[in-house]
Amino acid sequence: MWKYLPFALKNSLRNRRRTALTMLSVSISLFLLGTLVAIYFAFYHRDVAPEQALRLATIHRVSLVFPLPEFYAARIAQVPSVKAVCKMSWYGGMYIDRRAEHNFARFAVDADKIFAIRPELKIDPAERAAFEHERTAAAVGRNIADLLGLKLGQKITFQGDIYPGNLEVTIRAIFDGPDNAVLYFHRDYLEEGLPQARRGFTGMIWSVVETPDDVPRVAAAIDEQFRNAPQPTKSESERAFQLGFVSMLGNVKLILLSICAAVTFAILLVAVNTMAMSVRERIKEVGVLKTLGFTTGKVLSLIVAEAMILSLIGGLIGCLLAAAAVTWVGRTPMFFVQGMTMPPAALAISMGIALLIGLISSLFPAWSAARLPITEALRHTG
Repeated sequence: MWKYLPFALKNSLRNRRRTALTMLSVSISLFLLGTLVAIYFAFYHRDVAPEQALRLATIHRVSLVFPLPEFYAARIAQVPSVKAVCKMSWYGGMYIDRRAEHNFARFAVDADKIFAIRPELKIDPAERAAFEHERTAAAVGRNIADLLGLKLGQKITFQGDIYPGNLEVTIRAIFDGPDNAVLYFHRDYLEEGLPQARRGFTGMIWSVVETPDDVPRVAAAIDEQFRNAPQPTKSESERAFQLGFVSMLGNVKLILLSICAAVTFAILLVAVNTMAMSVRERIKEVGVLKTLGFTTGKVLSLIVAEAMILSLIGGLIGCLLAAAAVTWVGRTPMFFVQGMTMPPAALAISMGIALLIGLISSLFPAWSAARLPITEALRHTG
């Protein structure tokens, strides 16, 4: 049967304009589909560092916008199985302007704790020491440093919005690792410029436990400790905390799956119409093939193979474009997608859908043509 593949390929090039438009339609659709599938995997099935399974985030039970007293950190550190604790506050602010490349994550943290609770971030020991011991120092991820051309020793200024006034920091460390499109600076430095009434609070508290099995027990113990406090807490694993951000956008999973289904259905309709026209034009040729000894099964296989070749080529182009787009987006400092790549499973799903579209779109028209009697096929004039 493989010897007939060149024949199917040549047949698909008979009407080159229609073939090109069909492949273009499939490519664009698979580009959108592949990108959406990659985003779905990034949100819900992303490979993470093993250290992430040991971390918990503790925030105000009502909302992340409400701060917690910083003394909660000392209380959390006393919970059995807790190894390390770090206070962290989202700074916000504006760097230069509101363009996307300047809108990266900025956190005020306990400088001597942040790299202890995030050991997957790789930093030069000398730079780490400089960051920890200088009050106005900042540590920035490699993605941001490369994107903005930041160098060690460079001073940058943030204009406050959540917090009043401007803040000038000096880049003393550049670190590598997953999700490194972020800048850290000293909480103590931020606190100095705040009114007295706003001091002594933190946005969230991160803790590291001994084993992943300790996470639910420690989270329950932390929340029980502050259950009747004026600022009750909500503690959860880092993965659950990240998905909580995604859920603020709505039912993202349903939205992504719905769009994927709509894109697949739309391209399927286009492919069905194209293959129906192509087969209808060649019914007389089908009759000739059958007079030459081609069986119904062989004729059916030739037509289906032609459709699957077109879908496969179009799908491959679309997937390659999607992979390039996803890689480019993953290099941006956007919080939800930084570090995103095209997983092999997403490519496999997209190519599988492309082949399925080729099969479904051609099966019925091919079957209708292949089973026509020879005399009726030869008399066909449409």
